Amino acid sequence: MIVDGKSIARDILESVKMRLQGRSLVVRVIVVAPTAVTESYLKIKERAAQQAGMTLQVVRMENDTTTEEVIQKVELPGADAIVVQLPLPAHIDSKQVFDAIPFSADADLLSDMALMRHEQDGILPPVAEAVREILERHDVDVRDKKAVVIGEGKLVGRPVAILLYHMGAQVTTLNIDTWNPTLLKDADVVVSGVGKAGLITKDMLKEGVVLIDAGASESNGEVVGDAGKECAEVASLFTPVPGGVGPVAVACLFKNVEALNRE
Repeated sequence: MIVDGKSIARDILESVKMRLQGRSLVVRVIVVAPTAVTESYLKIKERAAQQAGMTLQVVRMENDTTTEEVIQKVELPGADAIVVQLPLPAHIDSKQVFDAIPFSADADLLSDMALMRHEQDGILPPVAEAVREILERHDVDVRDKKAVVIGEGKLVGRPVAILLYHMGAQVTTLNIDTWNPTLLKDADVVVSGVGKAGLITKDMLKEGVVLIDAGASESNGEVVGDAGKECAEVASLFTPVPGGVGPVAVACLFKNVEALNRE
């Protein structure tokens, strides 16, 4: 089955707008040196903000921007939530930027404090929440299943691995340095968030695998996932890129914004 992420996202955003009851929240997105992939995500976020009844305030900054200048934009008043679009250039101190985001405005749960405290309240990082939504809406029970999470990043790999562990799966994590495609052959669930086109091919997977592709990169001017499209032929559940995890994760971001600003 091919997951219709846009339909799931619409459902989530309609619920968010209903809970806001006419209130309009401002979400500031700070992006440094945007690429084709980040611009694609920004367009999705702009549409989603409108559907959720919120206003998206996009701050674009040049590649030579300093850590201090990014923090200045984070600390500007007037926003109900702050989102720092990743990845940041290597010269930016990401931890300093994340820690500058006010706890009550960190809808991506980028700071360590936000991640620890909000998880106690049931708020998950958007991609992890999107994975949960997709699994639950398609009646996928991961208890005692073998799951492989590819990537150990702050947005996808780490939070998704923690989510699957708490859902009862037997979780193995891989990154580019520990990449071992033979481990995928026994996996019941594979989640990838590396951002490397063509990383996963059909022959690496077993029949009936649940394949959630949360990676995105540019190839020949198009945004593509980590898994080749032919992987859908062996997967019992497959999230395409674009149109799969991306829209759902964005909707879950605005779901978090509403939760953080609930009256």
